[in-house]
Amino acid sequence: GKVPPSSILASAPSDRNLAVWRESGCRTTHCNLEVLQESTLVFLATKPHVLPGVLQEIRPAVGPHHIVVSMAAGVTLQTLQRLLPAGTKVLRLMPNLPCVVQAGAMVFSRGSGAGDEEAALLKSLLSSCGLCEEVPESYINIHTGLSGSGVAYVYLFAEALAEGAVKMGMPGGLASRIAAQTLMGAAKMMLETGEHPAKLRGDVCTPGGTTIHALHQLEKGALRATVMNAVEAATNRARDMAKD
Repeated sequence: GKVPPSSILASAPSDRNLAVWRESGCRTTHCNLEVLQESTLVFLATKPHVLPGVLQEIRPAVGPHHIVVSMAAGVTLQTLQRLLPAGTKVLRLMPNLPCVVQAGAMVFSRGSGAGDEEAALLKSLLSSCGLCEEVPESYINIHTGLSGSGVAYVYLFAEALAEGAVKMGMPGGLASRIAAQTLMGAAKMMLETGEHPAKLRGDVCTPGGTTIHALHQLEKGALRATVMNAVEAATNRARDMAKD
């Protein structure tokens, strides 16, 4: 809701990826250079191996008035700045899947040519898609392991919650809805109270109650260590991809 669809111009090699943009009322083209001619703020949303070729193509059209935002995983600000004209206002953004339902978690870093004005503009636009924070570039790979890949960890946990309820006799559809609402409610409490999750977890436990018995089983299964290992593995993989 921050920008009218008619102000957005999307480019892709084929019509296959442009249909959804047209359905939303956006303009489309097959010419990347046309985007540079028509737009000031340009998002680069390609696969990492495709991006260098796109940057080479658009480089002659990039001017000091452009703000270029890359969403390509593993492509550093240093690489972006090297492949674009000196002084280009470049930012690197890493979103996650729930952005499509306006509940995403995004982080971005700015290159040497981008200032407070460009950072504020990007944060303002993306705030409609969820949480958006500016971070040092070294955090972006960690964000990938925590939130980009982390969405899948949460889906796995939600699936396990629901299957546990199915095992105990609840219909699957109802169990899935309750599991999803439970996760959403717990996350909302973390964000709105600002409390450490350990404090909130403790608030749920009563002496000798159901929760502490269940938490004992999770601890025996090394849930915390396993999740920490998952974040570490995904972060390391993101760092390796940046070197490839």
